[in-house]
Amino acid sequence: MKIIMLGAPGAGKGTQAKMIADKYSIPHISTGDIFRANIKNGTELGKKAKEYMDQGLLVPDELTVDLVIDRVAQEDCKNGYVLDGFPRTIPQAESLDAALEKRGEKVDYAINVEVPDENIINRMSGRRACVACGATYHIVHIPTKTEGICDRCGSELILRDDDKPETVTKRLNVYHEQTQPLIDYYNGKNVLVEVDGTRDMKDVFGDIVKILGA
Repeated sequence: MKIIMLGAPGAGKGTQAKMIADKYSIPHISTGDIFRANIKNGTELGKKAKEYMDQGLLVPDELTVDLVIDRVAQEDCKNGYVLDGFPRTIPQAESLDAALEKRGEKVDYAINVEVPDENIINRMSGRRACVACGATYHIVHIPTKTEGICDRCGSELILRDDDKPETVTKRLNVYHEQTQPLIDYYNGKNVLVEVDGTRDMKDVFGDIVKILGA
């Protein structure tokens, strides 16, 4: 079962990817993890990726696909995997498909966790983080006992720059421009499935399990 997770920043696709990986005993793979592992292990691909990252540049699509294919060729992926955060663009998707085809494989499901922008902005701008211990809360969903104070260590909570409405809006605009076309791409391949990400996390997961089969 080879699965790709799609969804805007803050849609909850990472959480769902981890839950899928746990239930079906398949690896949850993010490109960030792949980069870090290869750099740490000093592989040839890792060295090449590090050259770009050290200069603050994006790792080119071709190299990223090579790293992903190298990862999914490992023994723990023989029963499938969940790709989270990749592909992000049509060229990456096409390169991934071509590389998988050479191995006689293909993507089985592209799961799009659908959440309107307005919900995401409200969801993320309600997050609060502790400046001292890093604990995270939400003013609606996970409120603290005392407003603005961490339950765990008593320090002040802040709204991180990443979660400010204007920052979230910018990230969503980039997502719609770059990644939204992937939804049409995978729809054309008849592997796209959509779930309503505005519902409770467990309900969303329940919908995914129905699609994938228990």
